Amino acid sequence: MYTSWSVFLAFMIRRLLSRLGCGRSPAWVLALLLAVPALAQQNTAPETRPAPIVYVAPVEGTIDLGLAPFVQRVIDEATAAGATAVVLPINTFGGRVDAAVQIRDTLLRSRVRTIAFIDKRAISAGALISLAAQDIVIASGGTIGAATPVQAGGVGKAALPVEEKTVSYVRKEFRATAEARKRPLQIAEAMVDSDVVIRGLSAKGKLLTLTTDEALKYKVADHRAETLEEALEKVGLAGAEIRRTQVNWAEELVRMLTHPVVSSILITVAMLGIIIELRTPGFGVPGALGLGSLGLILWGHWLVQLAGWEEVLLAAAGVVLLALEIFVIPGFGIAGALGILGILAGLVLAMVGQGNTTELLMLVAARVMFSLLAALLVSLVFLRFMTHSRFGRRLILDTGLGAAQGYASAPESDQRLLGRHGVTVSPLHPAGIALIDGVRVDVVSNGTLIELGTAIVVQKVDGNRVVVRMATEQETDRSTA
Repeated sequence: MYTSWSVFLAFMIRRLLSRLGCGRSPAWVLALLLAVPALAQQNTAPETRPAPIVYVAPVEGTIDLGLAPFVQRVIDEATAAGATAVVLPINTFGGRVDAAVQIRDTLLRSRVRTIAFIDKRAISAGALISLAAQDIVIASGGTIGAATPVQAGGVGKAALPVEEKTVSYVRKEFRATAEARKRPLQIAEAMVDSDVVIRGLSAKGKLLTLTTDEALKYKVADHRAETLEEALEKVGLAGAEIRRTQVNWAEELVRMLTHPVVSSILITVAMLGIIIELRTPGFGVPGALGLGSLGLILWGHWLVQLAGWEEVLLAAAGVVLLALEIFVIPGFGIAGALGILGILAGLVLAMVGQGNTTELLMLVAARVMFSLLAALLVSLVFLRFMTHSRFGRRLILDTGLGAAQGYASAPESDQRLLGRHGVTVSPLHPAGIALIDGVRVDVVSNGTLIELGTAIVVQKVDGNRVVVRMATEQETDRSTA
């Protein structure tokens, strides 16, 4: 193009000189006319452009809550690096609906071109993720579809059907995704709802799953490719610089914290620590362990966008009520009960997400309650047998400081209380007040919570501490005889 313009320019200069009567052109003019095309030829040398950058984020195995932050991170990195596209090699039988919806929203919002490479299957949640990409490339022998939501059964049991409103929700998510990417709407709905009929393709009562040829024929997929490099070539990105990514340690930690089994263990540890802290004076290791476990649960579910400010504030309010019960209000009453309910409600709401059914909500609530019951059982065993174990005796200071060693002994009036019977006039948690021989005495329980109005016996007088325990029925009968 530049050479043609230079020849035209040289011709016009020569013609102008001839009109001006210059006759034959001077040698320098001829040299200039010959040099112009050569200079133009140099300027037209092709420029070498850098290869396009493509990020690869594999979507494999079970779709869980930890996968959504991974996909979001890769797309953010690709956007910051000025990448041309993000490719998601997909090979999954599905997973959680709420996790798939989060990934779907991330792909629809992405400013970077997204490409789904189905090798070999995109079933259930994987189908929704594939439909959310701008381009779909599928390998030979691939499948996409079968996306009706189900509720996981117990161990060794088959999956259970869900409510119609859940099927309707997921069906509309598929339709809206197909609509955003200009793909067949009815085919997307037929993947979720067996009542959707497509003549010649899907019969009533059968979920739709497409093979590679069917996906290409009905415009669900755009290209066929057997390798990642071939897929990039088909979408016009041959020779691109490929940057592969993997789930990092933080995302693996989040996936572990949001696993149902790990979450149940953390709930048990959290409630166990809180219960032991309620049964012992002050604030120590059990309370710190309980609050730390509670924080891990909420933090993990916060990162995967399940827990929001509402759940965190609800659990925090429960912790505050329990703190008031421990340090301010004697005994265990309404504040403590409301505190535990607030923590449990915050945990249940933090573990459910979009598209979850009422049955799943009840299942999560049952799991949390089971963890609470396990914590109660373990705490009873711990408090009952800890003081009798060798390890427990090492933790308890049981050294006597008698008057022979120069230490002050208990007042004589307190020594007379040893073995006397009385009744509590305030809850002992563990300290409180008891009425002994008609006198109000500051006492301490022997490590157990003693309610108001309970018959007690003075077990030990240690310095200015009067230690009491609950009286047995026989002792109560003898004291009243």
